[in-house]
Amino acid sequence: MNSQQLRAPIAEFVGTALFVFLGAGSVVTNAAGAAGGAVGLALTHGFALAIAITITLPISGGHINPAVSLALWLAGKIDSARLGWYVLAQLLGAIVAALLIKLLFPASLVRIMSVGTPQISGSVSLFGAIVLEALFTFFLVSAVFGTIVMPRTPQFGGFAVGLSVLVCVFVGGGLTGAVMNPARAFGPALVSMDWHGQVVYWIGPGLGAAGAAALWRYVLLPRDATAG
Repeated sequence: MNSQQLRAPIAEFVGTALFVFLGAGSVVTNAAGAAGGAVGLALTHGFALAIAITITLPISGGHINPAVSLALWLAGKIDSARLGWYVLAQLLGAIVAALLIKLLFPASLVRIMSVGTPQISGSVSLFGAIVLEALFTFFLVSAVFGTIVMPRTPQFGGFAVGLSVLVCVFVGGGLTGAVMNPARAFGPALVSMDWHGQVVYWIGPGLGAAGAAALWRYVLLPRDATAG
């Protein structure tokens, strides 16, 4: 892969790092009452993702999420090599973001909040958490297909996708974190070594992404848009 081809994975690395730093960072500062509570967390995640997608969209397509990359691969929009590079870049970006939070934020808050690692409510079963994350991710990925992949439609950058995250966090933030993004869960979990419920944030988004990809590829996308 030459330097020109590396532009897209680098954009995914930077975009994911920015999103995770702001999203997980808001969780850490929320412990000190500085992030506006649940509303602040939802707004931060939604707007941070919207901005990260918008700035990387012309370079990499603005995936910023292994689940989105998986869905676009299943829909035939990217090839296997790009999927691998993107997921690697996204996970590395999330790890770097988590390391920066650990380095720069107050140590006591970082420790208490496990570097912003998402947590599953004790009132939700493992199966229930997986289903919730799958449904939320289905909604998120559908927003990607409907506003970014769909041809001949107004391009809203990443803001429609960011709004989908905002809504999902409002609904499920207190239950699963409404993460919908394996990288967002993995980076902080690795740095804090807090693997609580980590399987939920891989299986749920994977299932939701696969379901959305199938629906859009075989039913909703016009015939001339199903080719990569």
